[in-house]
Amino acid sequence: MVRHAGIASGVIAVIVVVALLAPWVAPYDPIAQPDIIGLKNLAPSFSHPFGTDSFSRDVLSRCIYGARISLSVAALATAIAITLGTLYGAIAGYVGGAVDAVLMRIVDAALSIPRVLLLIAILALWNGLPLWLLIVVLGATGWFGLSRMVRAQVLSMRELDFVAAARALGASGPRILFRHILPNVLPTIIVAATLGVGHVIILEAGLSYLGLGVQPPSASWGSIIQDGADQIGAAWWISLFPGLLIVTTAIACNALGDALRAAFDPRENAVTMAELDS
Repeated sequence: MVRHAGIASGVIAVIVVVALLAPWVAPYDPIAQPDIIGLKNLAPSFSHPFGTDSFSRDVLSRCIYGARISLSVAALATAIAITLGTLYGAIAGYVGGAVDAVLMRIVDAALSIPRVLLLIAILALWNGLPLWLLIVVLGATGWFGLSRMVRAQVLSMRELDFVAAARALGASGPRILFRHILPNVLPTIIVAATLGVGHVIILEAGLSYLGLGVQPPSASWGSIIQDGADQIGAAWWISLFPGLLIVTTAIACNALGDALRAAFDPRENAVTMAELDS
């Protein structure tokens, strides 16, 4: 498990570093169209390792710059979802009673609607959303499941001895919640954030493929796949390489999330130690 976590972390680190250094790493301008007739749909070669698209743009350069968009959207949307889900679930679990019941029924109603259908409906109503608003929409629709997990843990912790001791010493409710309870929920939040990034990358790619996500001239991995979707047989490289990047990044995020979950779970650690002792 540790080995898998190291490999996953290395893969994610390489992709992030390449995205950050895109102006220095990309061999060409991602939107340049040097020769729309002579250089269009060139197969992968030494000068164009990922080939070119139908507008003579270098696919490798577009994938490198697209990583910036895809990773930024995933990271920021996940941050919004984690913040909303943590606050919502923590308040519901700590206050309890009728407030908890009402808040959880709202979450149940939200979870009854498939997220993809909800996003398609929202994005279809406002065609051509700016990037920042796309991030907000993705984040605002991705916190429902996390809120239930945070609520369950807060419910189990609020009656423990260390919370009772803090309450007896005169600590206020918000101080107990944010200073004493939430730090103990942090492992769950970290794992959810790691898994959430991979999920949002795939979700954003699907929306961009449908023309509802990142809008031109900006390019994400999903929109690059869409560029080659209608000529997948003749120019397969246009869609293949960004698709491989999406799969690789999502698998790395999921592997890292699983490794973190195992590391934070005492029962998992106990099993691992028993295996080592045997």
